[in-house]
Amino acid sequence: MSEITIGELADRVEINIETIRYYEREGIIPEPPRNKSGYRIYSREDITRLEFIKTAKMLGFSLQEISELLSLSVDQDSDFKEVRRRVQEKVEVIDKKIENLKRMRKILTELITACDTEKTTDRCPILKGIEEKKLDFNN
Repeated sequence: MSEITIGELADRVEINIETIRYYEREGIIPEPPRNKSGYRIYSREDITRLEFIKTAKMLGFSLQEISELLSLSVDQDSDFKEVRRRVQEKVEVIDKKIENLKRMRKILTELITACDTEKTTDRCPILKGIEEKKLDFNN
């Protein structure tokens, strides 16, 4: 298996062909060589790179962050501590998102409970709370 077409690559990595082309345009993956017929020809390294991108995206990294991680991975002089620092920053961002989601859940749960006593939408605490923007995200 030395030559892989874009369709085969997309199938193996389970991503859309247009996504691969987008990554090429953005420089996240290198544009592959073409065969005599003009078709893009990919290699096993392209599979590995796209799987890395796919996994990193699932872990919450942006394409810019993924591109930077890929650059660090090919730079022999890069310090592994830089990769660790970037991943630690991502964990901190995720922790903040989790805290915000917990606050949102608490507020929505309180609104649902308050709504149990009302029968009409004109007095609905959920709608009033959203409308009046009196939701406290600091608790």
